[in-house]
Amino acid sequence: MNGLMEISSPELVRQARAALGSRNLVLVGLMGAGKSAIGRLVAQALSVPFVDADHEIERVSRMSISDLFARYGEDEFRALEARVMKRLLRSGPRVISTGGGAYINERTRRHIKRGGLTVWLKADLDVLWERVNKRDTRPLLKTENPKQTLENLMNARYPIYAEADLTVLSRDVRKEEVVEDVLAAIASTIGK
Repeated sequence: MNGLMEISSPELVRQARAALGSRNLVLVGLMGAGKSAIGRLVAQALSVPFVDADHEIERVSRMSISDLFARYGEDEFRALEARVMKRLLRSGPRVISTGGGAYINERTRRHIKRGGLTVWLKADLDVLWERVNKRDTRPLLKTENPKQTLENLMNARYPIYAEADLTVLSRDVRKEEVVEDVLAAIASTIGK
């Protein structure tokens, strides 16, 4: 955290915190975009709690995301995800990182839009692939050609992610730089 505080100007943090008010900050984007890593750092900078929605789903279901997909399928998982998101959005402010498909689900997206300020962490295919290809914990990438699957997900989901209130480029730089970009984007909403 010390590195982040040295980089984040107190004035930028103050402006971002003021702009957020009592709303939740909800990070959306594809797997590997940095929603959890950046979310934790943004929450620390803003001195608000951080919640990873996928971890919360695993906690309440007592199953991993992969096991939920395997046992109940994507439709049942998305219904559970919508219920968990609705509950998480009831109080704030806090930073919430979502699973990659959460914002794609229309019901969940409505909850998110009502309950928070959304930031799309947008990344290009090579950045995402570099981040996700090292682990096989991504149920949607358990395909014959996972990189092509990831590209297909980008093509299908990016137009929906573009509905987010703010867009910040997640790129191959120090996390603190992306955090600064998120804080600046939030601060830019003062009075809006």
